[in-house]
Amino acid sequence: MESFGAKVQTQKFEADTYDGEVWDLTNIIASIQPEKKKRILLAAHWDTRKIADKDTNRKDEPIDGANDGGSGVGVILEVINAIQKAKNKPNVGIDVIFFDGEDNGEPQGLASNDPSKTWWCLGSQHWSKNKHVPGYSAYYGILLDMVGGNNAQFHKEGYSMNYAPSIVEKVWNTADQIGYGNYFINNQVARITDDHYFVNEVGKIPMIDIIAHDPTSGDFFPDFHHTHKDNMDIISQETLKAVGQTLLQVIYEE
Repeated sequence: MESFGAKVQTQKFEADTYDGEVWDLTNIIASIQPEKKKRILLAAHWDTRKIADKDTNRKDEPIDGANDGGSGVGVILEVINAIQKAKNKPNVGIDVIFFDGEDNGEPQGLASNDPSKTWWCLGSQHWSKNKHVPGYSAYYGILLDMVGGNNAQFHKEGYSMNYAPSIVEKVWNTADQIGYGNYFINNQVARITDDHYFVNEVGKIPMIDIIAHDPTSGDFFPDFHHTHKDNMDIISQETLKAVGQTLLQVIYEE
């Protein structure tokens, strides 16, 4: 991000985990066009899961997380790179947060040591309570999660529709207009607890989630989810382009 000319800072913090550990975590925050008062927040998580709890082999080993974590970071990096290289700039400023500790919640079927806490999304929980700039806000936010898989489909996620339905419609309509309607499906699905929930509920910034999932599958997520199959073999340049081009179009139309 610094090489693209962005202003970058880190937010270091400690967080308890579901299995009784204390982790040192870091949110990475960057900004371009700081002079613009109207701002859009882009986010993804940059951590990956420390166990492959949905796999049949090497369950206790961390996964690559090429899609679940890496793809969202990659798309945002290229969006910022494209904007910084472009002669014509958007009329809004962009802030980026790469959240840490999103993917360390308890495995399915395992009770946590404190059921009152949410063990997922540790970075967004911390940032939403401790913003990098006191009183920081944005016109809206867009979270990217698992946006690089082959044949991915993005349905209208429930919390996004609860908190920011107009932003969902803006993004999905834009995708359809530029030829990516086969990725952005006009169908509302259940709520997913992801980083955007805490940005909305605690941080009070309307944020939507572009996240790949399959509402017809028993697990709700693609079969690589939290397995060692989440590597570069399942990443599609076409999917990454569909999400990145849609994001750029939305930003430039503000």
